[in-house]
Amino acid sequence: MNGSLEKTGRRMAIAAGLLAAFAATGVGLVAFTELSTRERIAANERAYLMRTLNEIVPAEAHDNDMFSDTIEVSDVELLGPPEAITVFRAFSGGRPVAVILTPIAPDGYSGAIKLLVGIAMDGRLTGVRVTSHRETPGLGDGIEAARSDWILGFDGRSLDDPPIGRWAVRRDGGDFDQFTGATITPRAVVKAVSNALLYFEKNGQALFAPQTNIGKTIQ
Repeated sequence: MNGSLEKTGRRMAIAAGLLAAFAATGVGLVAFTELSTRERIAANERAYLMRTLNEIVPAEAHDNDMFSDTIEVSDVELLGPPEAITVFRAFSGGRPVAVILTPIAPDGYSGAIKLLVGIAMDGRLTGVRVTSHRETPGLGDGIEAARSDWILGFDGRSLDDPPIGRWAVRRDGGDFDQFTGATITPRAVVKAVSNALLYFEKNGQALFAPQTNIGKTIQ
């Protein structure tokens, strides 16, 4: 009888050990998959960002690593979020060429709209792109370059073109088109882009501070 109990106990211990081993292996596989997936997603996001940065400020226009040459700035009134945002800086031969701000339009129809806004030294827009939004498919998503050419209408614009009083959608008396059935989304983007230009007008020189200031925050 005791021998039978001992055998049963050994079998249960072996079974428990196997279950624990399988569980540990499963946890390890899940962790490995999550890590490798996270790294792949991060690499894809970096590649997409680099591609988009080069659309806004072409690679031939600068000779620095714009992805790494960044500073942090904050201005709740003009740039959106309370936390600092990233500014990518383009130089050629050590001379400032352009910056790409990353403001957030907080007042989209379905929430915040994240942008890349490129501004040349002369205050003209080199390009604008939307990097994240939750606007309604088929209506508000016309702000995406892949969906329509509406966002390309900012290229070459400045605070003088049109005058600041006309930086609004046509329904509000401005120069920019709204979408059929969707005015709030383009209105939010136009406002955020004009605010980015105003921020650059006030802080343009500071944004191109010496390389030793990289990583510091400009208020």
